[in-house]
Formats: sequence, structure tokens, C-alpha cells
Amino acid sequence: MKNINAVITGVGAYLPDYVLTNEELSKMVDTSDEWIMTRVGIKERRILKGEGKGASDMGAEAVKELLKKTNTAPEDVDLLICATVTPDHVFPATGPIICDKVGIKDIQSFDVNAACSGFLYALDVANKFVKSGMHKKVVVVGAEKMSSITDYTDRTTCVLFGDASAAVMVEPTEEEVGVMDTILRSDGSGRQHLLMKAGGSVNPSSHETIDAKMHSVYQEGQAVFKRAVSNMADVSAEIAERNNLTADDIAWLVPHQANLRIIDATARRMGIDKEKVMINIHRYGNTTSATIPLCLWEWEKQLKKGDNIVLAAFGAGFTWGSTYIKWGYNS
Repeated sequence: MKNINAVITGVGAYLPDYVLTNEELSKMVDTSDEWIMTRVGIKERRILKGEGKGASDMGAEAVKELLKKTNTAPEDVDLLICATVTPDHVFPATGPIICDKVGIKDIQSFDVNAACSGFLYALDVANKFVKSGMHKKVVVVGAEKMSSITDYTDRTTCVLFGDASAAVMVEPTEEEVGVMDTILRSDGSGRQHLLMKAGGSVNPSSHETIDAKMHSVYQEGQAVFKRAVSNMADVSAEIAERNNLTADDIAWLVPHQANLRIIDATARRMGIDKEKVMINIHRYGNTTSATIPLCLWEWEKQLKKGDNIVLAAFGAGFTWGSTYIKWGYNS
């Protein structure tokens, strides 16, 4: 029996039109372009405008582009996984809503919530479904309307986040390309440092929780930064070492786009030149589960079949991980 690998065969994305610049933010809250660029490296971010618009609207647009680029009919998709922390609703899941909006009918679909590591977690699920032989065309989409849970009076968090969606197609192959290895980890003891305090079963929504602004992102920046720097760098180095990859062997490092200093620390730990690191945080900010596939989409034309690529992320939970893939096609 031949070995089956799961390979990414296409990438689609959607970015809202509205651009929120540092200059505009400085009129809303006590901050400046210099302060933001020095600490996190973000120049601007995209914001989804429009009444009743949610993560599924962006996810649907990303999936539509993906289906078009891969010449895939909606009825040929047999699984869709949505990674998100900003679902349209607490329930139902956003994945089935995306399916409905793009004409994908009667398939298995669900959401994965691993915060900024969500895409890696969802890709791992897709990898295992494909390798099992049960599914042939799996869509993994990261879709985030972070503006919906951002407090624009909190200068420490409102500068960080943007809205976007990106999606990949995952299919079986007998070639030595695709997802080669994955390391995923979590540590729930870090939950108090990065979370949305209310809206769940511990603190249900109430006048008090709304007045206290407990439905927005809460972050203790220093605690998160320290863990992110060490954990994301460690797991990226670990996956390279256990696959005997040197810095020269790696064509691209694709880090989660949360903070430029975290990205730089990960690259330094792996000995990878900045020219081989995908960085677009300055244009889009932190789009949580959409950052990594958004990078793949933006760099797609530069990727070559067989390229060794390391994906890395760290997020609330805490969750973190790294995935080693061999790119599967030439654009």
C-alpha cells in the first residue's frame, strides 16, 4: 500500500477594503506611529465594515477564490474546517455557514478554536483526515473579524489586530510533498494572560460584564511576549532538528504575525536570514488564525515545488506549534 501524504494544492484569501492606519488610531487613542512601529511593527490593518458582516463573509470570499483557483466545484469538497476565535455566533459553528454561502452542501464542517495557533491545529486535523483515506478535498479556512472584539479605547491592544480570511485546499498525494511533520502544544495555565473574560459559561453576558468591557481582548503584554518568544522559537527549532533541516535547507519560515520582535527572535534562533521570513504584519496586523495562510497566499508565486517551509505560531490558551511542509506545486 502506497504512502499517502496531505498536500496544500491552492490558497485563497480575502482582505476588507477599509485600511485603518496608525495615524487614524492616534486620533482615537493615546498612541503614535512611532510607538506602534517600535513595539510591534504594524503600520496599518484592514477592518471589515458593514452592518451584519461577520467572519463567515470573509471566509466565504476566501473559499470562493480558492475553489476558482483550484478548479474545484463546491460539490467536490468533502470537508471544511474553519479556524476562528471570532465566530459569527457562539453557535452554530462558522464553518457550516461558510459552506452555505459558497454552495457547499451536506458535508462535515466544524470550527477549531486554538486562537493564533488555530490554522496549524486545523491543518493538522485536515492532514490526518486526508491521510486516513476518508477525505479527498479538504478546505481549511482561517477567518477572523478581530475588530469585533477589540476595545478601541485600550491603547495596548487596539493597535494589534486586523480582519482577514485565508483558505487552503488539502488533498492526498503519493509524492513526497505536503505536511511532513507537526508539533502542537498547549498550556492552559497561561489562560489568564490572554483571553476574553466574559461571554462564556464562566462569566455569561450581563450589564456588568458589558460595562466592565469584558467582551474584548484582554492581554498582559509582557507575560505573553516572554512565552511567545521562547515557545515559538523553541518549537520551530525542534521541528527543524528532528527533520535534519539546517537553515540552508529551509526555503521559507512562515511565522504567525503577532509582533515583529517575536518573528525576529524565531528567525534568529533558527539561523534563518530575514529574506527567507514571510512578514506582512506591517500591512495587516495580527489577523489571528488567518496570518499564516495569508502569508502563503501573498508569497504563493514565489513558492516552488519541493520547497521546505516551516510554519510557526503562538496563541492564547496558551497554544503553540510548528508544522514542516514540502510545498506541492509551482504557480
